[in-house]
Amino acid sequence: MSKFRKIALITGGNKGIGFELSKQLAEKNFQVLLGSRNRDRGQKAVSSLQKLGIESSFVELDVDNPESIENTVKDIQDTYGRLDVLINNAGVYLDEGLKLSEEDPTILEKTMRTNLLGPYHLIRSFLPLMEKNNYGRIINISSGYGQIDEMDDYGAGSYKLSKLALNGLTRILASEVSGNIKVNAVCPGWVRTDMGGPNASRSAEEAASSILWLAELEEDGPSGGFFRNGKRISW
Repeated sequence: MSKFRKIALITGGNKGIGFELSKQLAEKNFQVLLGSRNRDRGQKAVSSLQKLGIESSFVELDVDNPESIENTVKDIQDTYGRLDVLINNAGVYLDEGLKLSEEDPTILEKTMRTNLLGPYHLIRSFLPLMEKNNYGRIINISSGYGQIDEMDDYGAGSYKLSKLALNGLTRILASEVSGNIKVNAVCPGWVRTDMGGPNASRSAEEAASSILWLAELEEDGPSGGFFRNGKRISW
């Protein structure tokens, strides 16, 4: 693999942590595919990177739409013949302080489609390509809210449940894959993004830096783990 420029797809790459991951990966000489469901926002993000002298390519990708995922997988396979790094970053936080038992069921359904089923379909679709090339680094952007101990605390029930399920998906798939393919989950911390708000303790740059190492794991690196700031944390 060393003679090739590695190819990385980041979902939700047009802003926040995703944008910073795109930037930092490109700076490390990855071929960055910046995924965004909104064409205008995605192209503006790519233009912003180009103004910084950073190369990337826009991929129109809606993780809620199986047809969009299918088209993306086909395009990447036809164009590059492989995908080395998949970062499932796109996510939603739709809870507004309501109890899970009282909120509109569509909130949970939308949250699970984006935060769980989107990553599931992407991983499932790209795994054959990674297995063919015997290389893959899959990173699921989770949250400390997905830790089992967090389930007892009030609020954000749909979001918590989606991240708990994403953590479970990480462990299941890590146990199923073989060869030089790593599947891990990571908590970026409380980050100043549209989701985290302006009072969060971490910048998007700091969060991206704490995730990036998982994209560069050596063959003897971990798989099936949950990490924060480079350290393993409890499920």
